[in-house]
Order: sequence, then structure tokens, then C-alpha cells
Amino acid sequence: MYQFSYADVQSTSVSDAKDRERELLTRSIDMLSAAAAAGQDSMQAIEALNFTNRVWTIFVEDLGSSDNALPKELRANLISIGLWLLREAEDIRQGRTNNFEGLIEVSQIIRDGIQ
Repeated sequence: MYQFSYADVQSTSVSDAKDRERELLTRSIDMLSAAAAAGQDSMQAIEALNFTNRVWTIFVEDLGSSDNALPKELRANLISIGLWLLREAEDIRQGRTNNFEGLIEVSQIIRDGIQ
């Protein structure tokens, strides 16, 4: 029988969660890149914007939770970024802008900062 310390299990869980977050952001970035190439009225754009919206809605909810272990200031900054991403995605969906590159660049910065 294997015995794991709580710290080992927690460390693995945090590492797994960070890997999943990076994977979700990478998928969102890939979808947004394809959408930018296809145009804001394309099916790729609809799918990319919906996926990005779901990802960031979940992230913002998690960041707002008192159970989130990140420092409060970092959480607040990430929530602000997440809300900007959600507004920008909605503006693209509504045809007010086509700033896929902004969404892609900010998402890349966030993804690359997850350690």
C-alpha cells in the first residue's frame, strides 16, 4: 500500500491544475488564431469566442473564491484582466471590434506566467 503525505498530494493537485489551465489557455489561443484567420463572422470565431468566454468565466469565478490560494492582489489583477477579455470577446461577437490579436496576446502572457 502506498502512503502519500498531504503535501505531496496537494503539490501534485496544484501542478495538475496549472497544467490544465495552461492547456485550456493554449486551446483558446489556438481557436482564436484560427478565428482571426477565418474572420469574425465565421463558425471558428463563434466557437473560439464561446470557448474563451467559458474558460474565463470559470477562471474569474475561481479567482473570486475565498478558497483560491493566490495572493489577493494577484487575484484582483487577474480578475480585471479576465473581465477585460470577456468584454473584448463580447465586443468581437457584437461586431464592435475584431481585436482577436489582443485576446491572443493577453492570453499568451497569462498562460506563459502560470508556473
